[in-house]
Amino acid sequence: MSSELGLQDTNGILRQPWVTPERTSAGLGWDKQYLSVQRERPYRESFAAAGTHLVILHLDGPVTVRRGQGKGTRSRRMPAGGMFIHPAGRDLTVELGGVLSTVHLYLSDDVVQDAAGADQPVELAEELGSSDRLLEQLMLSLDDSLRSWQPAARTYVDQLGSMVAAQLVRQHGVGRAARELADDRPASGLGDRQFAAVRAVMEERLAEPVPLAALAATAGLSVSQFSRQFKARTGLAPHRFLLGVRVEQASRLLRTGRAPIAEIAVRCGFSHQEHLTRVMRAHLDTTPGALRRGS
Repeated sequence: MSSELGLQDTNGILRQPWVTPERTSAGLGWDKQYLSVQRERPYRESFAAAGTHLVILHLDGPVTVRRGQGKGTRSRRMPAGGMFIHPAGRDLTVELGGVLSTVHLYLSDDVVQDAAGADQPVELAEELGSSDRLLEQLMLSLDDSLRSWQPAARTYVDQLGSMVAAQLVRQHGVGRAARELADDRPASGLGDRQFAAVRAVMEERLAEPVPLAALAATAGLSVSQFSRQFKARTGLAPHRFLLGVRVEQASRLLRTGRAPIAEIAVRCGFSHQEHLTRVMRAHLDTTPGALRRGS
């Protein structure tokens, strides 16, 4: 199993005394991305390059931000929703002019290169104050997952990370050619054998947090290829299909077995009975107890 991405993979901003973290993905096993939400006080500092790409979403503002040094310094009065993008492998000098709430996403370069699907490495642009509503919504969705974390959401979080990477390549790659590397052409669906093998893994690992990369490897595809081809085959993203498999199996066990509802919930990949109840009510307009009673 891949090691978790953590503070050691970031450029050091989050270790500084002027940063007050509210919540992070530390300890959740996210191996391709690290998410942190915090309050920051004014500062000016230089940081060494990191192996991860950094995307910062401003949650409030406006606030003045400067990046670079000397003649290369740029300044921007950034509003809420503004984006700060810093590519992997580059040193960073930055000055924050006021108190600010932010979401920081550190993303593995592997995910970005997979999304590009190119023979040559793709570079991201340094950006200060850009607006990208889709990227903003994806980062807020990652934060929503963090706020109400359930291990069963692992596949969903991986999918969000892959979508962030694809958007970065399309809209924030260096040069037009880089943006065109993200393949938006209609994908062919998974073959019968691939789909059967992936479904078998889902069913075998129903109680586990299943990384998207594990499903992609079963099909012999990259994560981005797998996501496109799986949706072309089923009409659903992998995490949505997996949730359906979990609900289907839980429903079967509730109708045919006598195991306690709480035990069935855990066996089918839900964190607890209340989690199963919430999902069933949303997807089937019923509850585990009602299914068991046959009503």
